[in-house]
Amino acid sequence: MNFKYSATSMMLVLIAVSAVSMTSVQQDVFAQGGMAIVASAEEGSDTILVKGQTTSVFGDITLRVTTPSGTNVVGIAQASPDQNGNFDATFVVGDLWIENGYYSIKAQQSESSFFKPEVFVEVIDGITVKTTSIESNIGDGILDKVDTAIPAGLSITADAVIGSTTIGITGTTDKMGTPVTLVVTEPNGDRVTVDQISPDINGNFATDIATGGPLWKENGDYTVLAQQGDDPKYQDSVTVEIEDGVIVPEFGTIAAMILAVAIISIIAISARSRLSIMPRY
Repeated sequence: MNFKYSATSMMLVLIAVSAVSMTSVQQDVFAQGGMAIVASAEEGSDTILVKGQTTSVFGDITLRVTTPSGTNVVGIAQASPDQNGNFDATFVVGDLWIENGYYSIKAQQSESSFFKPEVFVEVIDGITVKTTSIESNIGDGILDKVDTAIPAGLSITADAVIGSTTIGITGTTDKMGTPVTLVVTEPNGDRVTVDQISPDINGNFATDIATGGPLWKENGDYTVLAQQGDDPKYQDSVTVEIEDGVIVPEFGTIAAMILAVAIISIIAISARSRLSIMPRY
C-alpha cells in the first residue's frame, strides 16, 4: 500500500508531534519539581512584595490575594519566570482590603500541589504589619534571594515583689502599631481581668496589674497572657503565685531556708551574749 503526503500534511504531523512532545516535557517537569515563594511587607506600608522561584520555566504563575475570611479576592497578578525560574510581583493594599487579619497569597502554575504554595501577610486598618512569610517545596534556595528576617515577635516578663499586691508587666514587640491585650486567668481557668496597652515607638510596653479583691479568691498560680492577634509568635505568658490576694515567693523553699538560718543565727548570738554577761566566780 502506498501513502502520499503533501508538504502541508507533513507540516501538520510535525506540529502535532511537537505539541505532544512539549506537553510531555511540561508534565515531566511539573511532576518532578516544585515552587517557593516569599511575601514580605514593612511595618505601616501599603506595599507587599512577592518573590518566587519555580523549577519549571513553562507557563506563567498566577497569584491571588484572598481576604482573611476567605470570601473575596482582592488582588490578582501574573508573573513570568525567567530562565532561572525566578519571578516577582507587587501588591498594593487598596480600598477592598477592609478586613483586618492575615491575607492569603496563593501562587499557581499547574494543578500539582507542589506548584500551589501559599503565604500570608497581616493587614490592620489598611496598612501592613511587618511580615515575612515563606513556603517552599524546593528546599532553601529561595531563602538566599530575599531578606528573610523573621519578626522577633512578642515577649513579656513579670516583676512581682513578695507580699505585694501589684504585678509589674514589661514587654517588647515588633508590631508597634497594634495594641497588646493582657488577659489574667486564675488557677481554675476563669478570667480575672482583661486590659489593653499600646507599645511605644520602640515596641516597648509596661503596665501594673493590681491583685486582691473578690476576683482573686483562688490560691495558686495566676497566668498573665499577652497577645497581638492569633499568631503564636505574638503570644507570651508568665505565671505568678498568689495566696490570700498577695504575691508569694517564687522560690518558697529557698526563702524558708534563709529564714531558718536567720532564726538560728539570732538564737546563737543571743545565747552567746547571755553567756558573756553571766558573773564569774
